[in-house]
Amino acid sequence: MKVLIVFLVAYLILGSVRAQDENAEANDENDEAHNIEAAQNRVAAQIEGLLEHYKQEDPVGVPGAPIPDPMDVPDMAKSLGMANLNMMKVKAYGLSKFRISTVDVDFKKMKAEAGIQLDQMLVKGNYVLSSFFSKANGPFTVILKKVYVRCSVTLGVERDGHLTTEHIDMDITFGEMAMDFQNLGFLGSVFQSIINSAPNLVFDAMKPFMLQEADKQMRSEINTRIEKFMGDRRMPNSITPLDSAIAGLRKMVREKGYDPYRLEDKNRTMGVFSVQLTNTWITGCSSFYRVGNVTAAMHNNTMSMRMQLGTQQITGAGQWEVGFGLMTRVGHVQFTVQHIRATVEISQPLDTRKRPQINDLQFDMGNIQVRCDGAGTLDYVMEFVVNVLPNLLRYQIMDAIENPIKQRVQEKFNAIDVEEVLKVALEKYKKDGLDFIYDYKLDNLPFN
Repeated sequence: MKVLIVFLVAYLILGSVRAQDENAEANDENDEAHNIEAAQNRVAAQIEGLLEHYKQEDPVGVPGAPIPDPMDVPDMAKSLGMANLNMMKVKAYGLSKFRISTVDVDFKKMKAEAGIQLDQMLVKGNYVLSSFFSKANGPFTVILKKVYVRCSVTLGVERDGHLTTEHIDMDITFGEMAMDFQNLGFLGSVFQSIINSAPNLVFDAMKPFMLQEADKQMRSEINTRIEKFMGDRRMPNSITPLDSAIAGLRKMVREKGYDPYRLEDKNRTMGVFSVQLTNTWITGCSSFYRVGNVTAAMHNNTMSMRMQLGTQQITGAGQWEVGFGLMTRVGHVQFTVQHIRATVEISQPLDTRKRPQINDLQFDMGNIQVRCDGAGTLDYVMEFVVNVLPNLLRYQIMDAIENPIKQRVQEKFNAIDVEEVLKVALEKYKKDGLDFIYDYKLDNLPFN
């Protein structure tokens, strides 16, 4: 769930919504605190609006997105050989009625690709069509249907360590078109082939301007969000920002006291036979690293994230006690696991009334070694059984436990009230800003 919260907060902070007034200047600490609180409240309100928006069956547009509708287009002139076509006072309508079709984010490459669809874009304006023997003028209308906008944004780290927009690539295409040029008169029949191609002419003339404006606004907006989000923090040039973030998470795991980690004591009794495992510690939980890629996507109004992580050597030790009637034996056990690797893919519909899903879960475990003492001759038997059989059959064991673990995780997901989770998170964000994310614990999630 933390992934969903971070994704939503980062999307709005780095994307289309201005969280703070750039022209406001705090005169003292109280004013600055007030401005920060107001900005956090605005972001929280915008996230709430976004979540409500995606509860619709067919969400169109994005609440608060700064999309001009209509958009003014500069005057255009096109030479048609024997005639010249001039278009003035051109406006494009319907740009705010877009649907976000797909979003794919590659965190390793720091690249995001998005596909945006428009059912229809209406272009209106005035035209003048003139040749050496005649002239016509009047209003015109061009309808473009099935408009598709493809956008790719790549971030990069500058020499001074600041994160910035490195490259933006956009393209616009359409499926169908229709037009209506009024008052053509005699020129309508003479230049029928020219008029039939008018939609393409209008679109080709508008396209460079639209792409240029979109590039300029997106670059400025993204860089502004990055600057406000990152502050004066700088990224290292030696490793990718993704690996730098994972290194920060490793440090956080250690600081939170999860490495080494103490397991709960276990006690099992079966008739006169009892087994206890106490004072068990595991070391190496913070040695995780990125094995493959980490990607996020949004398709069909469902957000998903896929990651491949692994650990270095995991070690553990504990004390065991076995009882049989009035007889008890006490000993110690030590174990090492060469590595653990996991591939996980989870998804969450943007309609937060629905539950998250675990789509894929795969495990890989390295060589296992166990040392046991306290049971006398049985120590060797136990070590042989644990050291030989699991290593010979560990791939089969991993395949066997994947589905039960996946089902168990899905049961936990099914019990989570996602709306309530986000509501609690937003309330914390209003008070603490982004710091609340680092204190968020799975144990505190609201369950049904």
